[in-house]
Amino acid sequence: MSSDSGKSMWGRPIPVIAAAALALVLASCGTVASPGPDPATSAPQQSATQSPPEAQKPPAVEPDWPRWGFTHTGTSANNITPQFEQTVAQSLSRVPMLQNQHIMGFGALNPQPRRQEYFWEDLDSRTNFMKQSRGTPIITLCCAPDWMKGGPEGPTSQEGWAEHLEDAPYPQHFDDFAKLAATVAERYKDVDYFLVWNEFKGFWKDHSKPADYKGYTELYNKVYDGVKAVRPDAKIGGPYIGFDSNRSGDSELRGDWGVVNQNVLDAFTYWYENKKGADFIVVDGASPTDAHELLPDEFGALSKFSAVTEWLRKKTDDMPIWWSEWYFEPEDGTTWPENKRLAVQAASMIEFAKSGAATALYWNPQAKDGPCRACLWHSKSGTLLPTGQLVSNFVKWFPAGAELEEVTSSDPRVRVLAQPDQLLLVNTTDAQVSTTVDGKEQALKPYEIKWSDR
Repeated sequence: MSSDSGKSMWGRPIPVIAAAALALVLASCGTVASPGPDPATSAPQQSATQSPPEAQKPPAVEPDWPRWGFTHTGTSANNITPQFEQTVAQSLSRVPMLQNQHIMGFGALNPQPRRQEYFWEDLDSRTNFMKQSRGTPIITLCCAPDWMKGGPEGPTSQEGWAEHLEDAPYPQHFDDFAKLAATVAERYKDVDYFLVWNEFKGFWKDHSKPADYKGYTELYNKVYDGVKAVRPDAKIGGPYIGFDSNRSGDSELRGDWGVVNQNVLDAFTYWYENKKGADFIVVDGASPTDAHELLPDEFGALSKFSAVTEWLRKKTDDMPIWWSEWYFEPEDGTTWPENKRLAVQAASMIEFAKSGAATALYWNPQAKDGPCRACLWHSKSGTLLPTGQLVSNFVKWFPAGAELEEVTSSDPRVRVLAQPDQLLLVNTTDAQVSTTVDGKEQALKPYEIKWSDR
């Protein structure tokens, strides 16, 4: 099996799977801004360079929960050679992290091409890699085999991958999908965590209109019951919905970064009030608006992540909040210098840590050959790239149970995250900065990320 990556909304990679004549191309879906008052005139303004809010203690999670990890996409370490897979596994095993894999698409072929026929090779390969690399495995129960959504039985065709991967199963096949989910949970007994579906795919084709949240909730409840029946120990989360935001709109969740689409809040609220149960909450989102705007700038826009996390914690009586994906670069052709991209990523992770998010999974745009911008490991050597090192450092120093301490910078353009033994400093400017942090003078290069012992 070979794979490549493209792009969809929010700069996320689109996996392309080719096995024999098969190819997978995900269709992107746009959103339309909802009308309403401009947050600039209806919400308190916040400096783009001010420090993140005071640290919030995260809700109870498993002991030593890593908090940080990644999702495997079209290409991963297991798609190259056994030696390469072992090399990457060794790199990742030094600081084990969370690892997530979808059951269909994103590096996995159709797991149930026919009603009485299963195909486990790809899922087996990915979960075996997770074991080799000492990862904490997670499975996303998406997407659905063709015959559950109006297509034929048998291996997925090129057209099926290109045009129908994101289709939701038909309601008459919700029970079939729940049975598949339960079969997955039974097969992979060492996987404790399951995410139900992905971004309301097929349940929300036009984001200017309400989502089919009743349909998603019906599917979720059937999956929840099915998995819990065979694996009472399994931990299940939803609704895995994207928290889209616009420059203006009329919803309660707003800031100088924009306004969350009311359709999102309606869908989330319905699911939350009508779900059979959940062990954690799953969402995703981007700091740019749907129109690719960074409000008020690329660093100020990151406060959206804290605002959404805090809103969810309050709404759900402090359940663990999982960010299954998050994005911070606009998808309008913008390409930042690598030091700036890394600085914005580090600052976004500070927002998750300080707002008490339980989990944040990085969507890894891995490639087989050539340069791999924003990838976790080198496509040839298998060694961790700066993005991989950044995620690994957050796992090491700021797991969910880390005791955060309030430490400030004399220059507010430098973001700070601290625990008793370690400081993280992020220069949010394209100039050299000197600042006093924790009683020590610190000099940072443009967009520098500095880790410092205390």
